[in-house]
Amino acid sequence: MAARTKTSKDRPSYRCTECGWQTAKWLGRCAECQAWGTVEEYGTPAVRTTAPGRVTTSAVPIGQVDGRQATARTTGVPELDRVLGGGLVPGAVVLLAGEPGVGKSTLLLDVAAKAASDEHRTLYVTGEESASQVRLRADRIGAIDDHLYLAAETDLAAVLGHLDAVKPSLLVLDSVQTVASPEIDGAPGGMAQVREVAGALIRASKERGMSTLLVGHVTKDGAIAGPRLLEHLVDVVLQFEGDRHARLRLVRGVKNRYGTTDEVGCFELHDEGITGLADPSGLFLTRRAEPVPGTCLTVTLEGRRPLVAEVQALTVDSQIPSPRRTTSGLETSRVSMMLAVLEQRGRISALGKRDIYSATVGGVKLSEPAADLAIALALASAASDTPLPKNLVAIGEVGLAGEVRRVTGVQRRLAEAYRLGFTHALVPGDPGKIPPGMKVLEVADMGDALRVLPRSRRREAPREAEERR
Repeated sequence: MAARTKTSKDRPSYRCTECGWQTAKWLGRCAECQAWGTVEEYGTPAVRTTAPGRVTTSAVPIGQVDGRQATARTTGVPELDRVLGGGLVPGAVVLLAGEPGVGKSTLLLDVAAKAASDEHRTLYVTGEESASQVRLRADRIGAIDDHLYLAAETDLAAVLGHLDAVKPSLLVLDSVQTVASPEIDGAPGGMAQVREVAGALIRASKERGMSTLLVGHVTKDGAIAGPRLLEHLVDVVLQFEGDRHARLRLVRGVKNRYGTTDEVGCFELHDEGITGLADPSGLFLTRRAEPVPGTCLTVTLEGRRPLVAEVQALTVDSQIPSPRRTTSGLETSRVSMMLAVLEQRGRISALGKRDIYSATVGGVKLSEPAADLAIALALASAASDTPLPKNLVAIGEVGLAGEVRRVTGVQRRLAEAYRLGFTHALVPGDPGKIPPGMKVLEVADMGDALRVLPRSRRREAPREAEERR
């Protein structure tokens, strides 16, 4: 059979603007007149269009669409429901990504067991472990249910076959990078394989009205592995965060077509599994009978949830020419800025040639500017070896000129601090409604904020540093 040849309309044409010589491909130099840069494409390329086809469902006014089909169903884990916007919507596809060992499989196995019931079956497909390994984890965390089905598969066709056999209302796939399609070339986890597997499962979820939870790997930079198209295809993207050496785990919404993305779910990982924390502020505090120098409390906002956290600082004499600056849970750049502001605007020169260590309690990470004032006061308290007043929280952003700027959600922060028993607060000007019984001091700059420290001890710190030098 003769091969189909392209017509002249399909073939691009090029012509020399100097002599009119024509060719089928572009050349930098005209072969006729030897002129450079004169060969250009001419003519109108053929436009290919798609003919209208038969529609599957007729378009109807939006007011006549039944919205009850998109009603969320609870997962049985209130903290996860908070982030999802109420629960799992039938047909929704959720991508949960996180670092290895953070607890993704443990959380989703617990969700799979709690979501299973007589009317709603759950299918848990594992591509990274054997079925017996998953069973051992289920025994440890108490995730055993007669309506929870388990399969160990890495072939996409086999996974789709399990869907036909079990007919689940919820599918959990751990993970999308371990499943491959035999019709696509490439190893599991490759760009083409991840795109094909995700596309097939999304189509199956929409057709069956089945909710799907996909586990995704992350790269060393923290980004979701695979093509960026994966995040666009799914309905919800959740980021599972947490230090493997700490108990706290955070589930943060990155994308959510059914709710907001400013909610955060808090969990505690322990030997018996993972449990939600409705009031996680206790993990970030150290209760003491008497205040200790170098500690200050602040209230951070994780999404819309206020959390009381503790900042600690320690300064010691340096034994090397270049003093150490070590941080944990805090941004090094912001700590360095607070040190410069204290030295230049607060006149605290004892920090320049001392080793400085700063950290947070409980593994929480403070990155928002509202923690600047607490960081600065903790450093000043450590430098003067003077404790701050008891039951004091500090909220505010500190500028390079030493001014204390306003931050969002001051009223919610103060209400959370007062609920936990803190009665004094340092805040920027115009804080809004203050909880009754709470004493709030408005500060305009670092000079006003440093007055909470005993004056005599604040003056001794620079002099002591001079005597040591």
